[in-house]
This record gives sequence, C-alpha cells and structure tokens, in this order.
Amino acid sequence: MDNYSNKKSSNYQHVLKELKKAANPKNVAGMARFGINPKNTLGVAVPVLRQMAKEIGKNPAFAKASAGKHKIAEQLWKSGIHEARILASMIDNAAQVSGKQMDDWVKDFDSWDVCDQVCMNLFYAHPSAFKKCVQWVKNKDEFIRRAGFALMACLAFKDKQAEDKKFIQFFPLIKKYATDERNYVRKAVNWALRQIGKRNLALNKAAIRQAKEISKIDSKSARWIAGDALRELESAAVQKRLKAKISISPKAN
Repeated sequence: MDNYSNKKSSNYQHVLKELKKAANPKNVAGMARFGINPKNTLGVAVPVLRQMAKEIGKNPAFAKASAGKHKIAEQLWKSGIHEARILASMIDNAAQVSGKQMDDWVKDFDSWDVCDQVCMNLFYAHPSAFKKCVQWVKNKDEFIRRAGFALMACLAFKDKQAEDKKFIQFFPLIKKYATDERNYVRKAVNWALRQIGKRNLALNKAAIRQAKEISKIDSKSARWIAGDALRELESAAVQKRLKAKISISPKAN
C-alpha cells in the first residue's frame, strides 16, 4: 500500500480506495454460500485485510498517534462496507473504544463474520468485555445475541489472565439460550461452550457437566449444541492437551 502521507486525499479515502482496488466480485457469490451477507460486500479476503491493517500500523502517518487509526476505524465503520468494517476492527485501539461504540457497532452487525471478527480483533481486549457478554446475550436480536456468545468464546482463548470464575458465570446463560433455534445463535452458543471447555482441565470438566445437562433439554438446538460440544471436549486429543498443560504449569516446576 502506498504511503498515506503522500496522498492529497484523506487517509480514510485512501484506505477506502485501496479496499475497492482489492475487490473481487467473484468472491462475493462464494461468501454468500457460507452465509455471509453479500450486501455492500467487495469480496476482499481476510488475509488481504490483515495485510492492509499491518501496513496501516507501520505507516508513518499513524506511527505516533493511535488516535489517527481510531478515527479512520470509525469512518470505515460508518461507510457500511462489509470489509471496511472488518478492517476497522483490525486497526482500532480497544483503549479508545467506549462502551457506547461497542453497543453501536453491535447493532449494525448483519453478518456472522463481521460479528466474529470484531469480537476477535477488538472487543475481547476491552475492559467491559465480560460485562457486554452478559448484556448482549439477553438481547432478542439474532446478531446481538450471537455477539455475546462469540465474545465469550473469544475471551476463552484470548484472555490468558482471566480467572475461571469469570467463565463459570456464563454457564447458566449458555444453558438458558441453548434452546434458541436460530442458526447463528446456536452455533455461537456451541462455540462458547467448547472454547471455555478447552481453556483448562477444571473448566473442561465443568463444561462437560454443563453439556450433559443441556443434552437433557427437550430442544433440537440444545441436543445439537451438547452433542457437538461433548464430542470435542471429551476427545482424546483435547484431554491429552489439557493434561499436558498441567504437567508444564509453573506449579509443577
């Protein structure tokens, strides 16, 4: 990507121009087959977006001021372009994100990949992340509820310092909303349960117990969530990895 400081147009306009240059209309149809909303979608692959975010981060125009990236992230989001919103989550700074911004962005989610990317790239690092999980899953909107469970999953594998009790508080919500038959919700509930259960051996046992309770619920969605989670959480591969983590933990030295 060219140097932003040499451009007469604004940095935001240049980023948008680069995004549109990378557009691949042929990809849009393929993305739609995977449930990605084709509206305002350019067909730019995620690895390309990551490379763009990396180059933006290295650019002298932003080297001394993260506020510059934060401003561009806000502008990219407001553009309504699918890939621009994913890129916004890659370059924004969680320390400058307000709770209001999180709520506003979540209301705009209209595709599972934007939802998951924003949670994975940005929201997980926000001080209010655990609080937002609880808040969002109670919302009836499909993508807002998904965001709550997707954020739980991201916290489980991204926040290495969080105590187990912060994840255990999610189990009643996972059980309660396991009966939500909507595809994007049930898959996120399943994702949260599996990721929490893969965090460590103690949470693995707790997640397995929770999955077994969920399996008893008279709901097709709940049975699928429980069955899929149990297959992974009780698998030899997961059990071996979690037990190995104990053997190399600081307490064992």
